[in-house]
Amino acid sequence: MIYKVYYQENPDEVPVRENTKSLYLEANSEREVREYLKDRHILIEYIQLLEGNYLEYEKNSPNFRLENA
Repeated sequence: MIYKVYYQENPDEVPVRENTKSLYLEANSEREVREYLKDRHILIEYIQLLEGNYLEYEKNSPNFRLENA
């Protein structure tokens, strides 16, 4: 399964929409995604499972770079 993770780079600051970044991970579950990211110094805002048309749309984005958890 492929997940899109929305995050802020600085977990000590108040989240600001304009500073939200995203990354794409291949993992078996949301828990696995959180485990993979736990050592990074980031604030996770939301983890979204990508399927069907949503996944195809994201794959066409120039920012789509898939990491393996």
